[in-house]
Amino acid sequence: MRLRAFALACCLPLLCAWTAPGAPPPDETLPGRMADTGGGSQLITAEAASTASTTGTVTWWERTGGGRWERAGSAPARFGANGLTDGATRRQGTATTPTGLFGLPFAFGVEPAPAGARYPYRRVGPDAWWCQDNGSRAYNRWSEPLAADCRPGEAEHLIGYPRQYAHALVVGFNYREPVRERGAGVFLHVDGSGATAGCVSVPADAMRRVLRWADPARAPHIAIGTAGGPTAITRY
Repeated sequence: MRLRAFALACCLPLLCAWTAPGAPPPDETLPGRMADTGGGSQLITAEAASTASTTGTVTWWERTGGGRWERAGSAPARFGANGLTDGATRRQGTATTPTGLFGLPFAFGVEPAPAGARYPYRRVGPDAWWCQDNGSRAYNRWSEPLAADCRPGEAEHLIGYPRQYAHALVVGFNYREPVRERGAGVFLHVDGSGATAGCVSVPADAMRRVLRWADPARAPHIAIGTAGGPTAITRY
């Protein structure tokens, strides 16, 4: 894991390059100011006004052939009921959304994938769960059927949330090498009735648009943080 700065890269003097006369102006978009965007040519940013905020904006971006970023779409977003917290020190069960730069391993949904979607997509059936049991070998993993060592009371029965999980993208928080008690089941999903338990949510139409836009060949990532930065983030 490496610590990087999210948002205002020019707050770090070594990252502020001198611009030669006649050179293109610096890219002042949010991804253009970030020290790390994941290495791909697609990026989702989820910004809240402060760590105490439960609302903000999700924007999806594309990097052009000239290396500049252009906005492809945006939507209002909701965050955890207790705001945002550093993903490197987050604790499970705190209803906080982890800040950081994360991969997007796969998509899933109770409904079929939107027409034109290219992302790896798992359809939610009656036996699909997300294990959040710290004692289970399936911790922070899709489990179908539910693993024998994962207690149902410590897992999310995905089909039980037909509105929120109509369509979703898995956020790679604590996913590659799960740390127990850090947290499990962080997704970008459809809005429910209010703030989330730690995920990022957007309106249903926006979620469908994101899934039609996301191209696994372009290595999309999601950056979650507060407006204005800089915010130290953990890249997974």
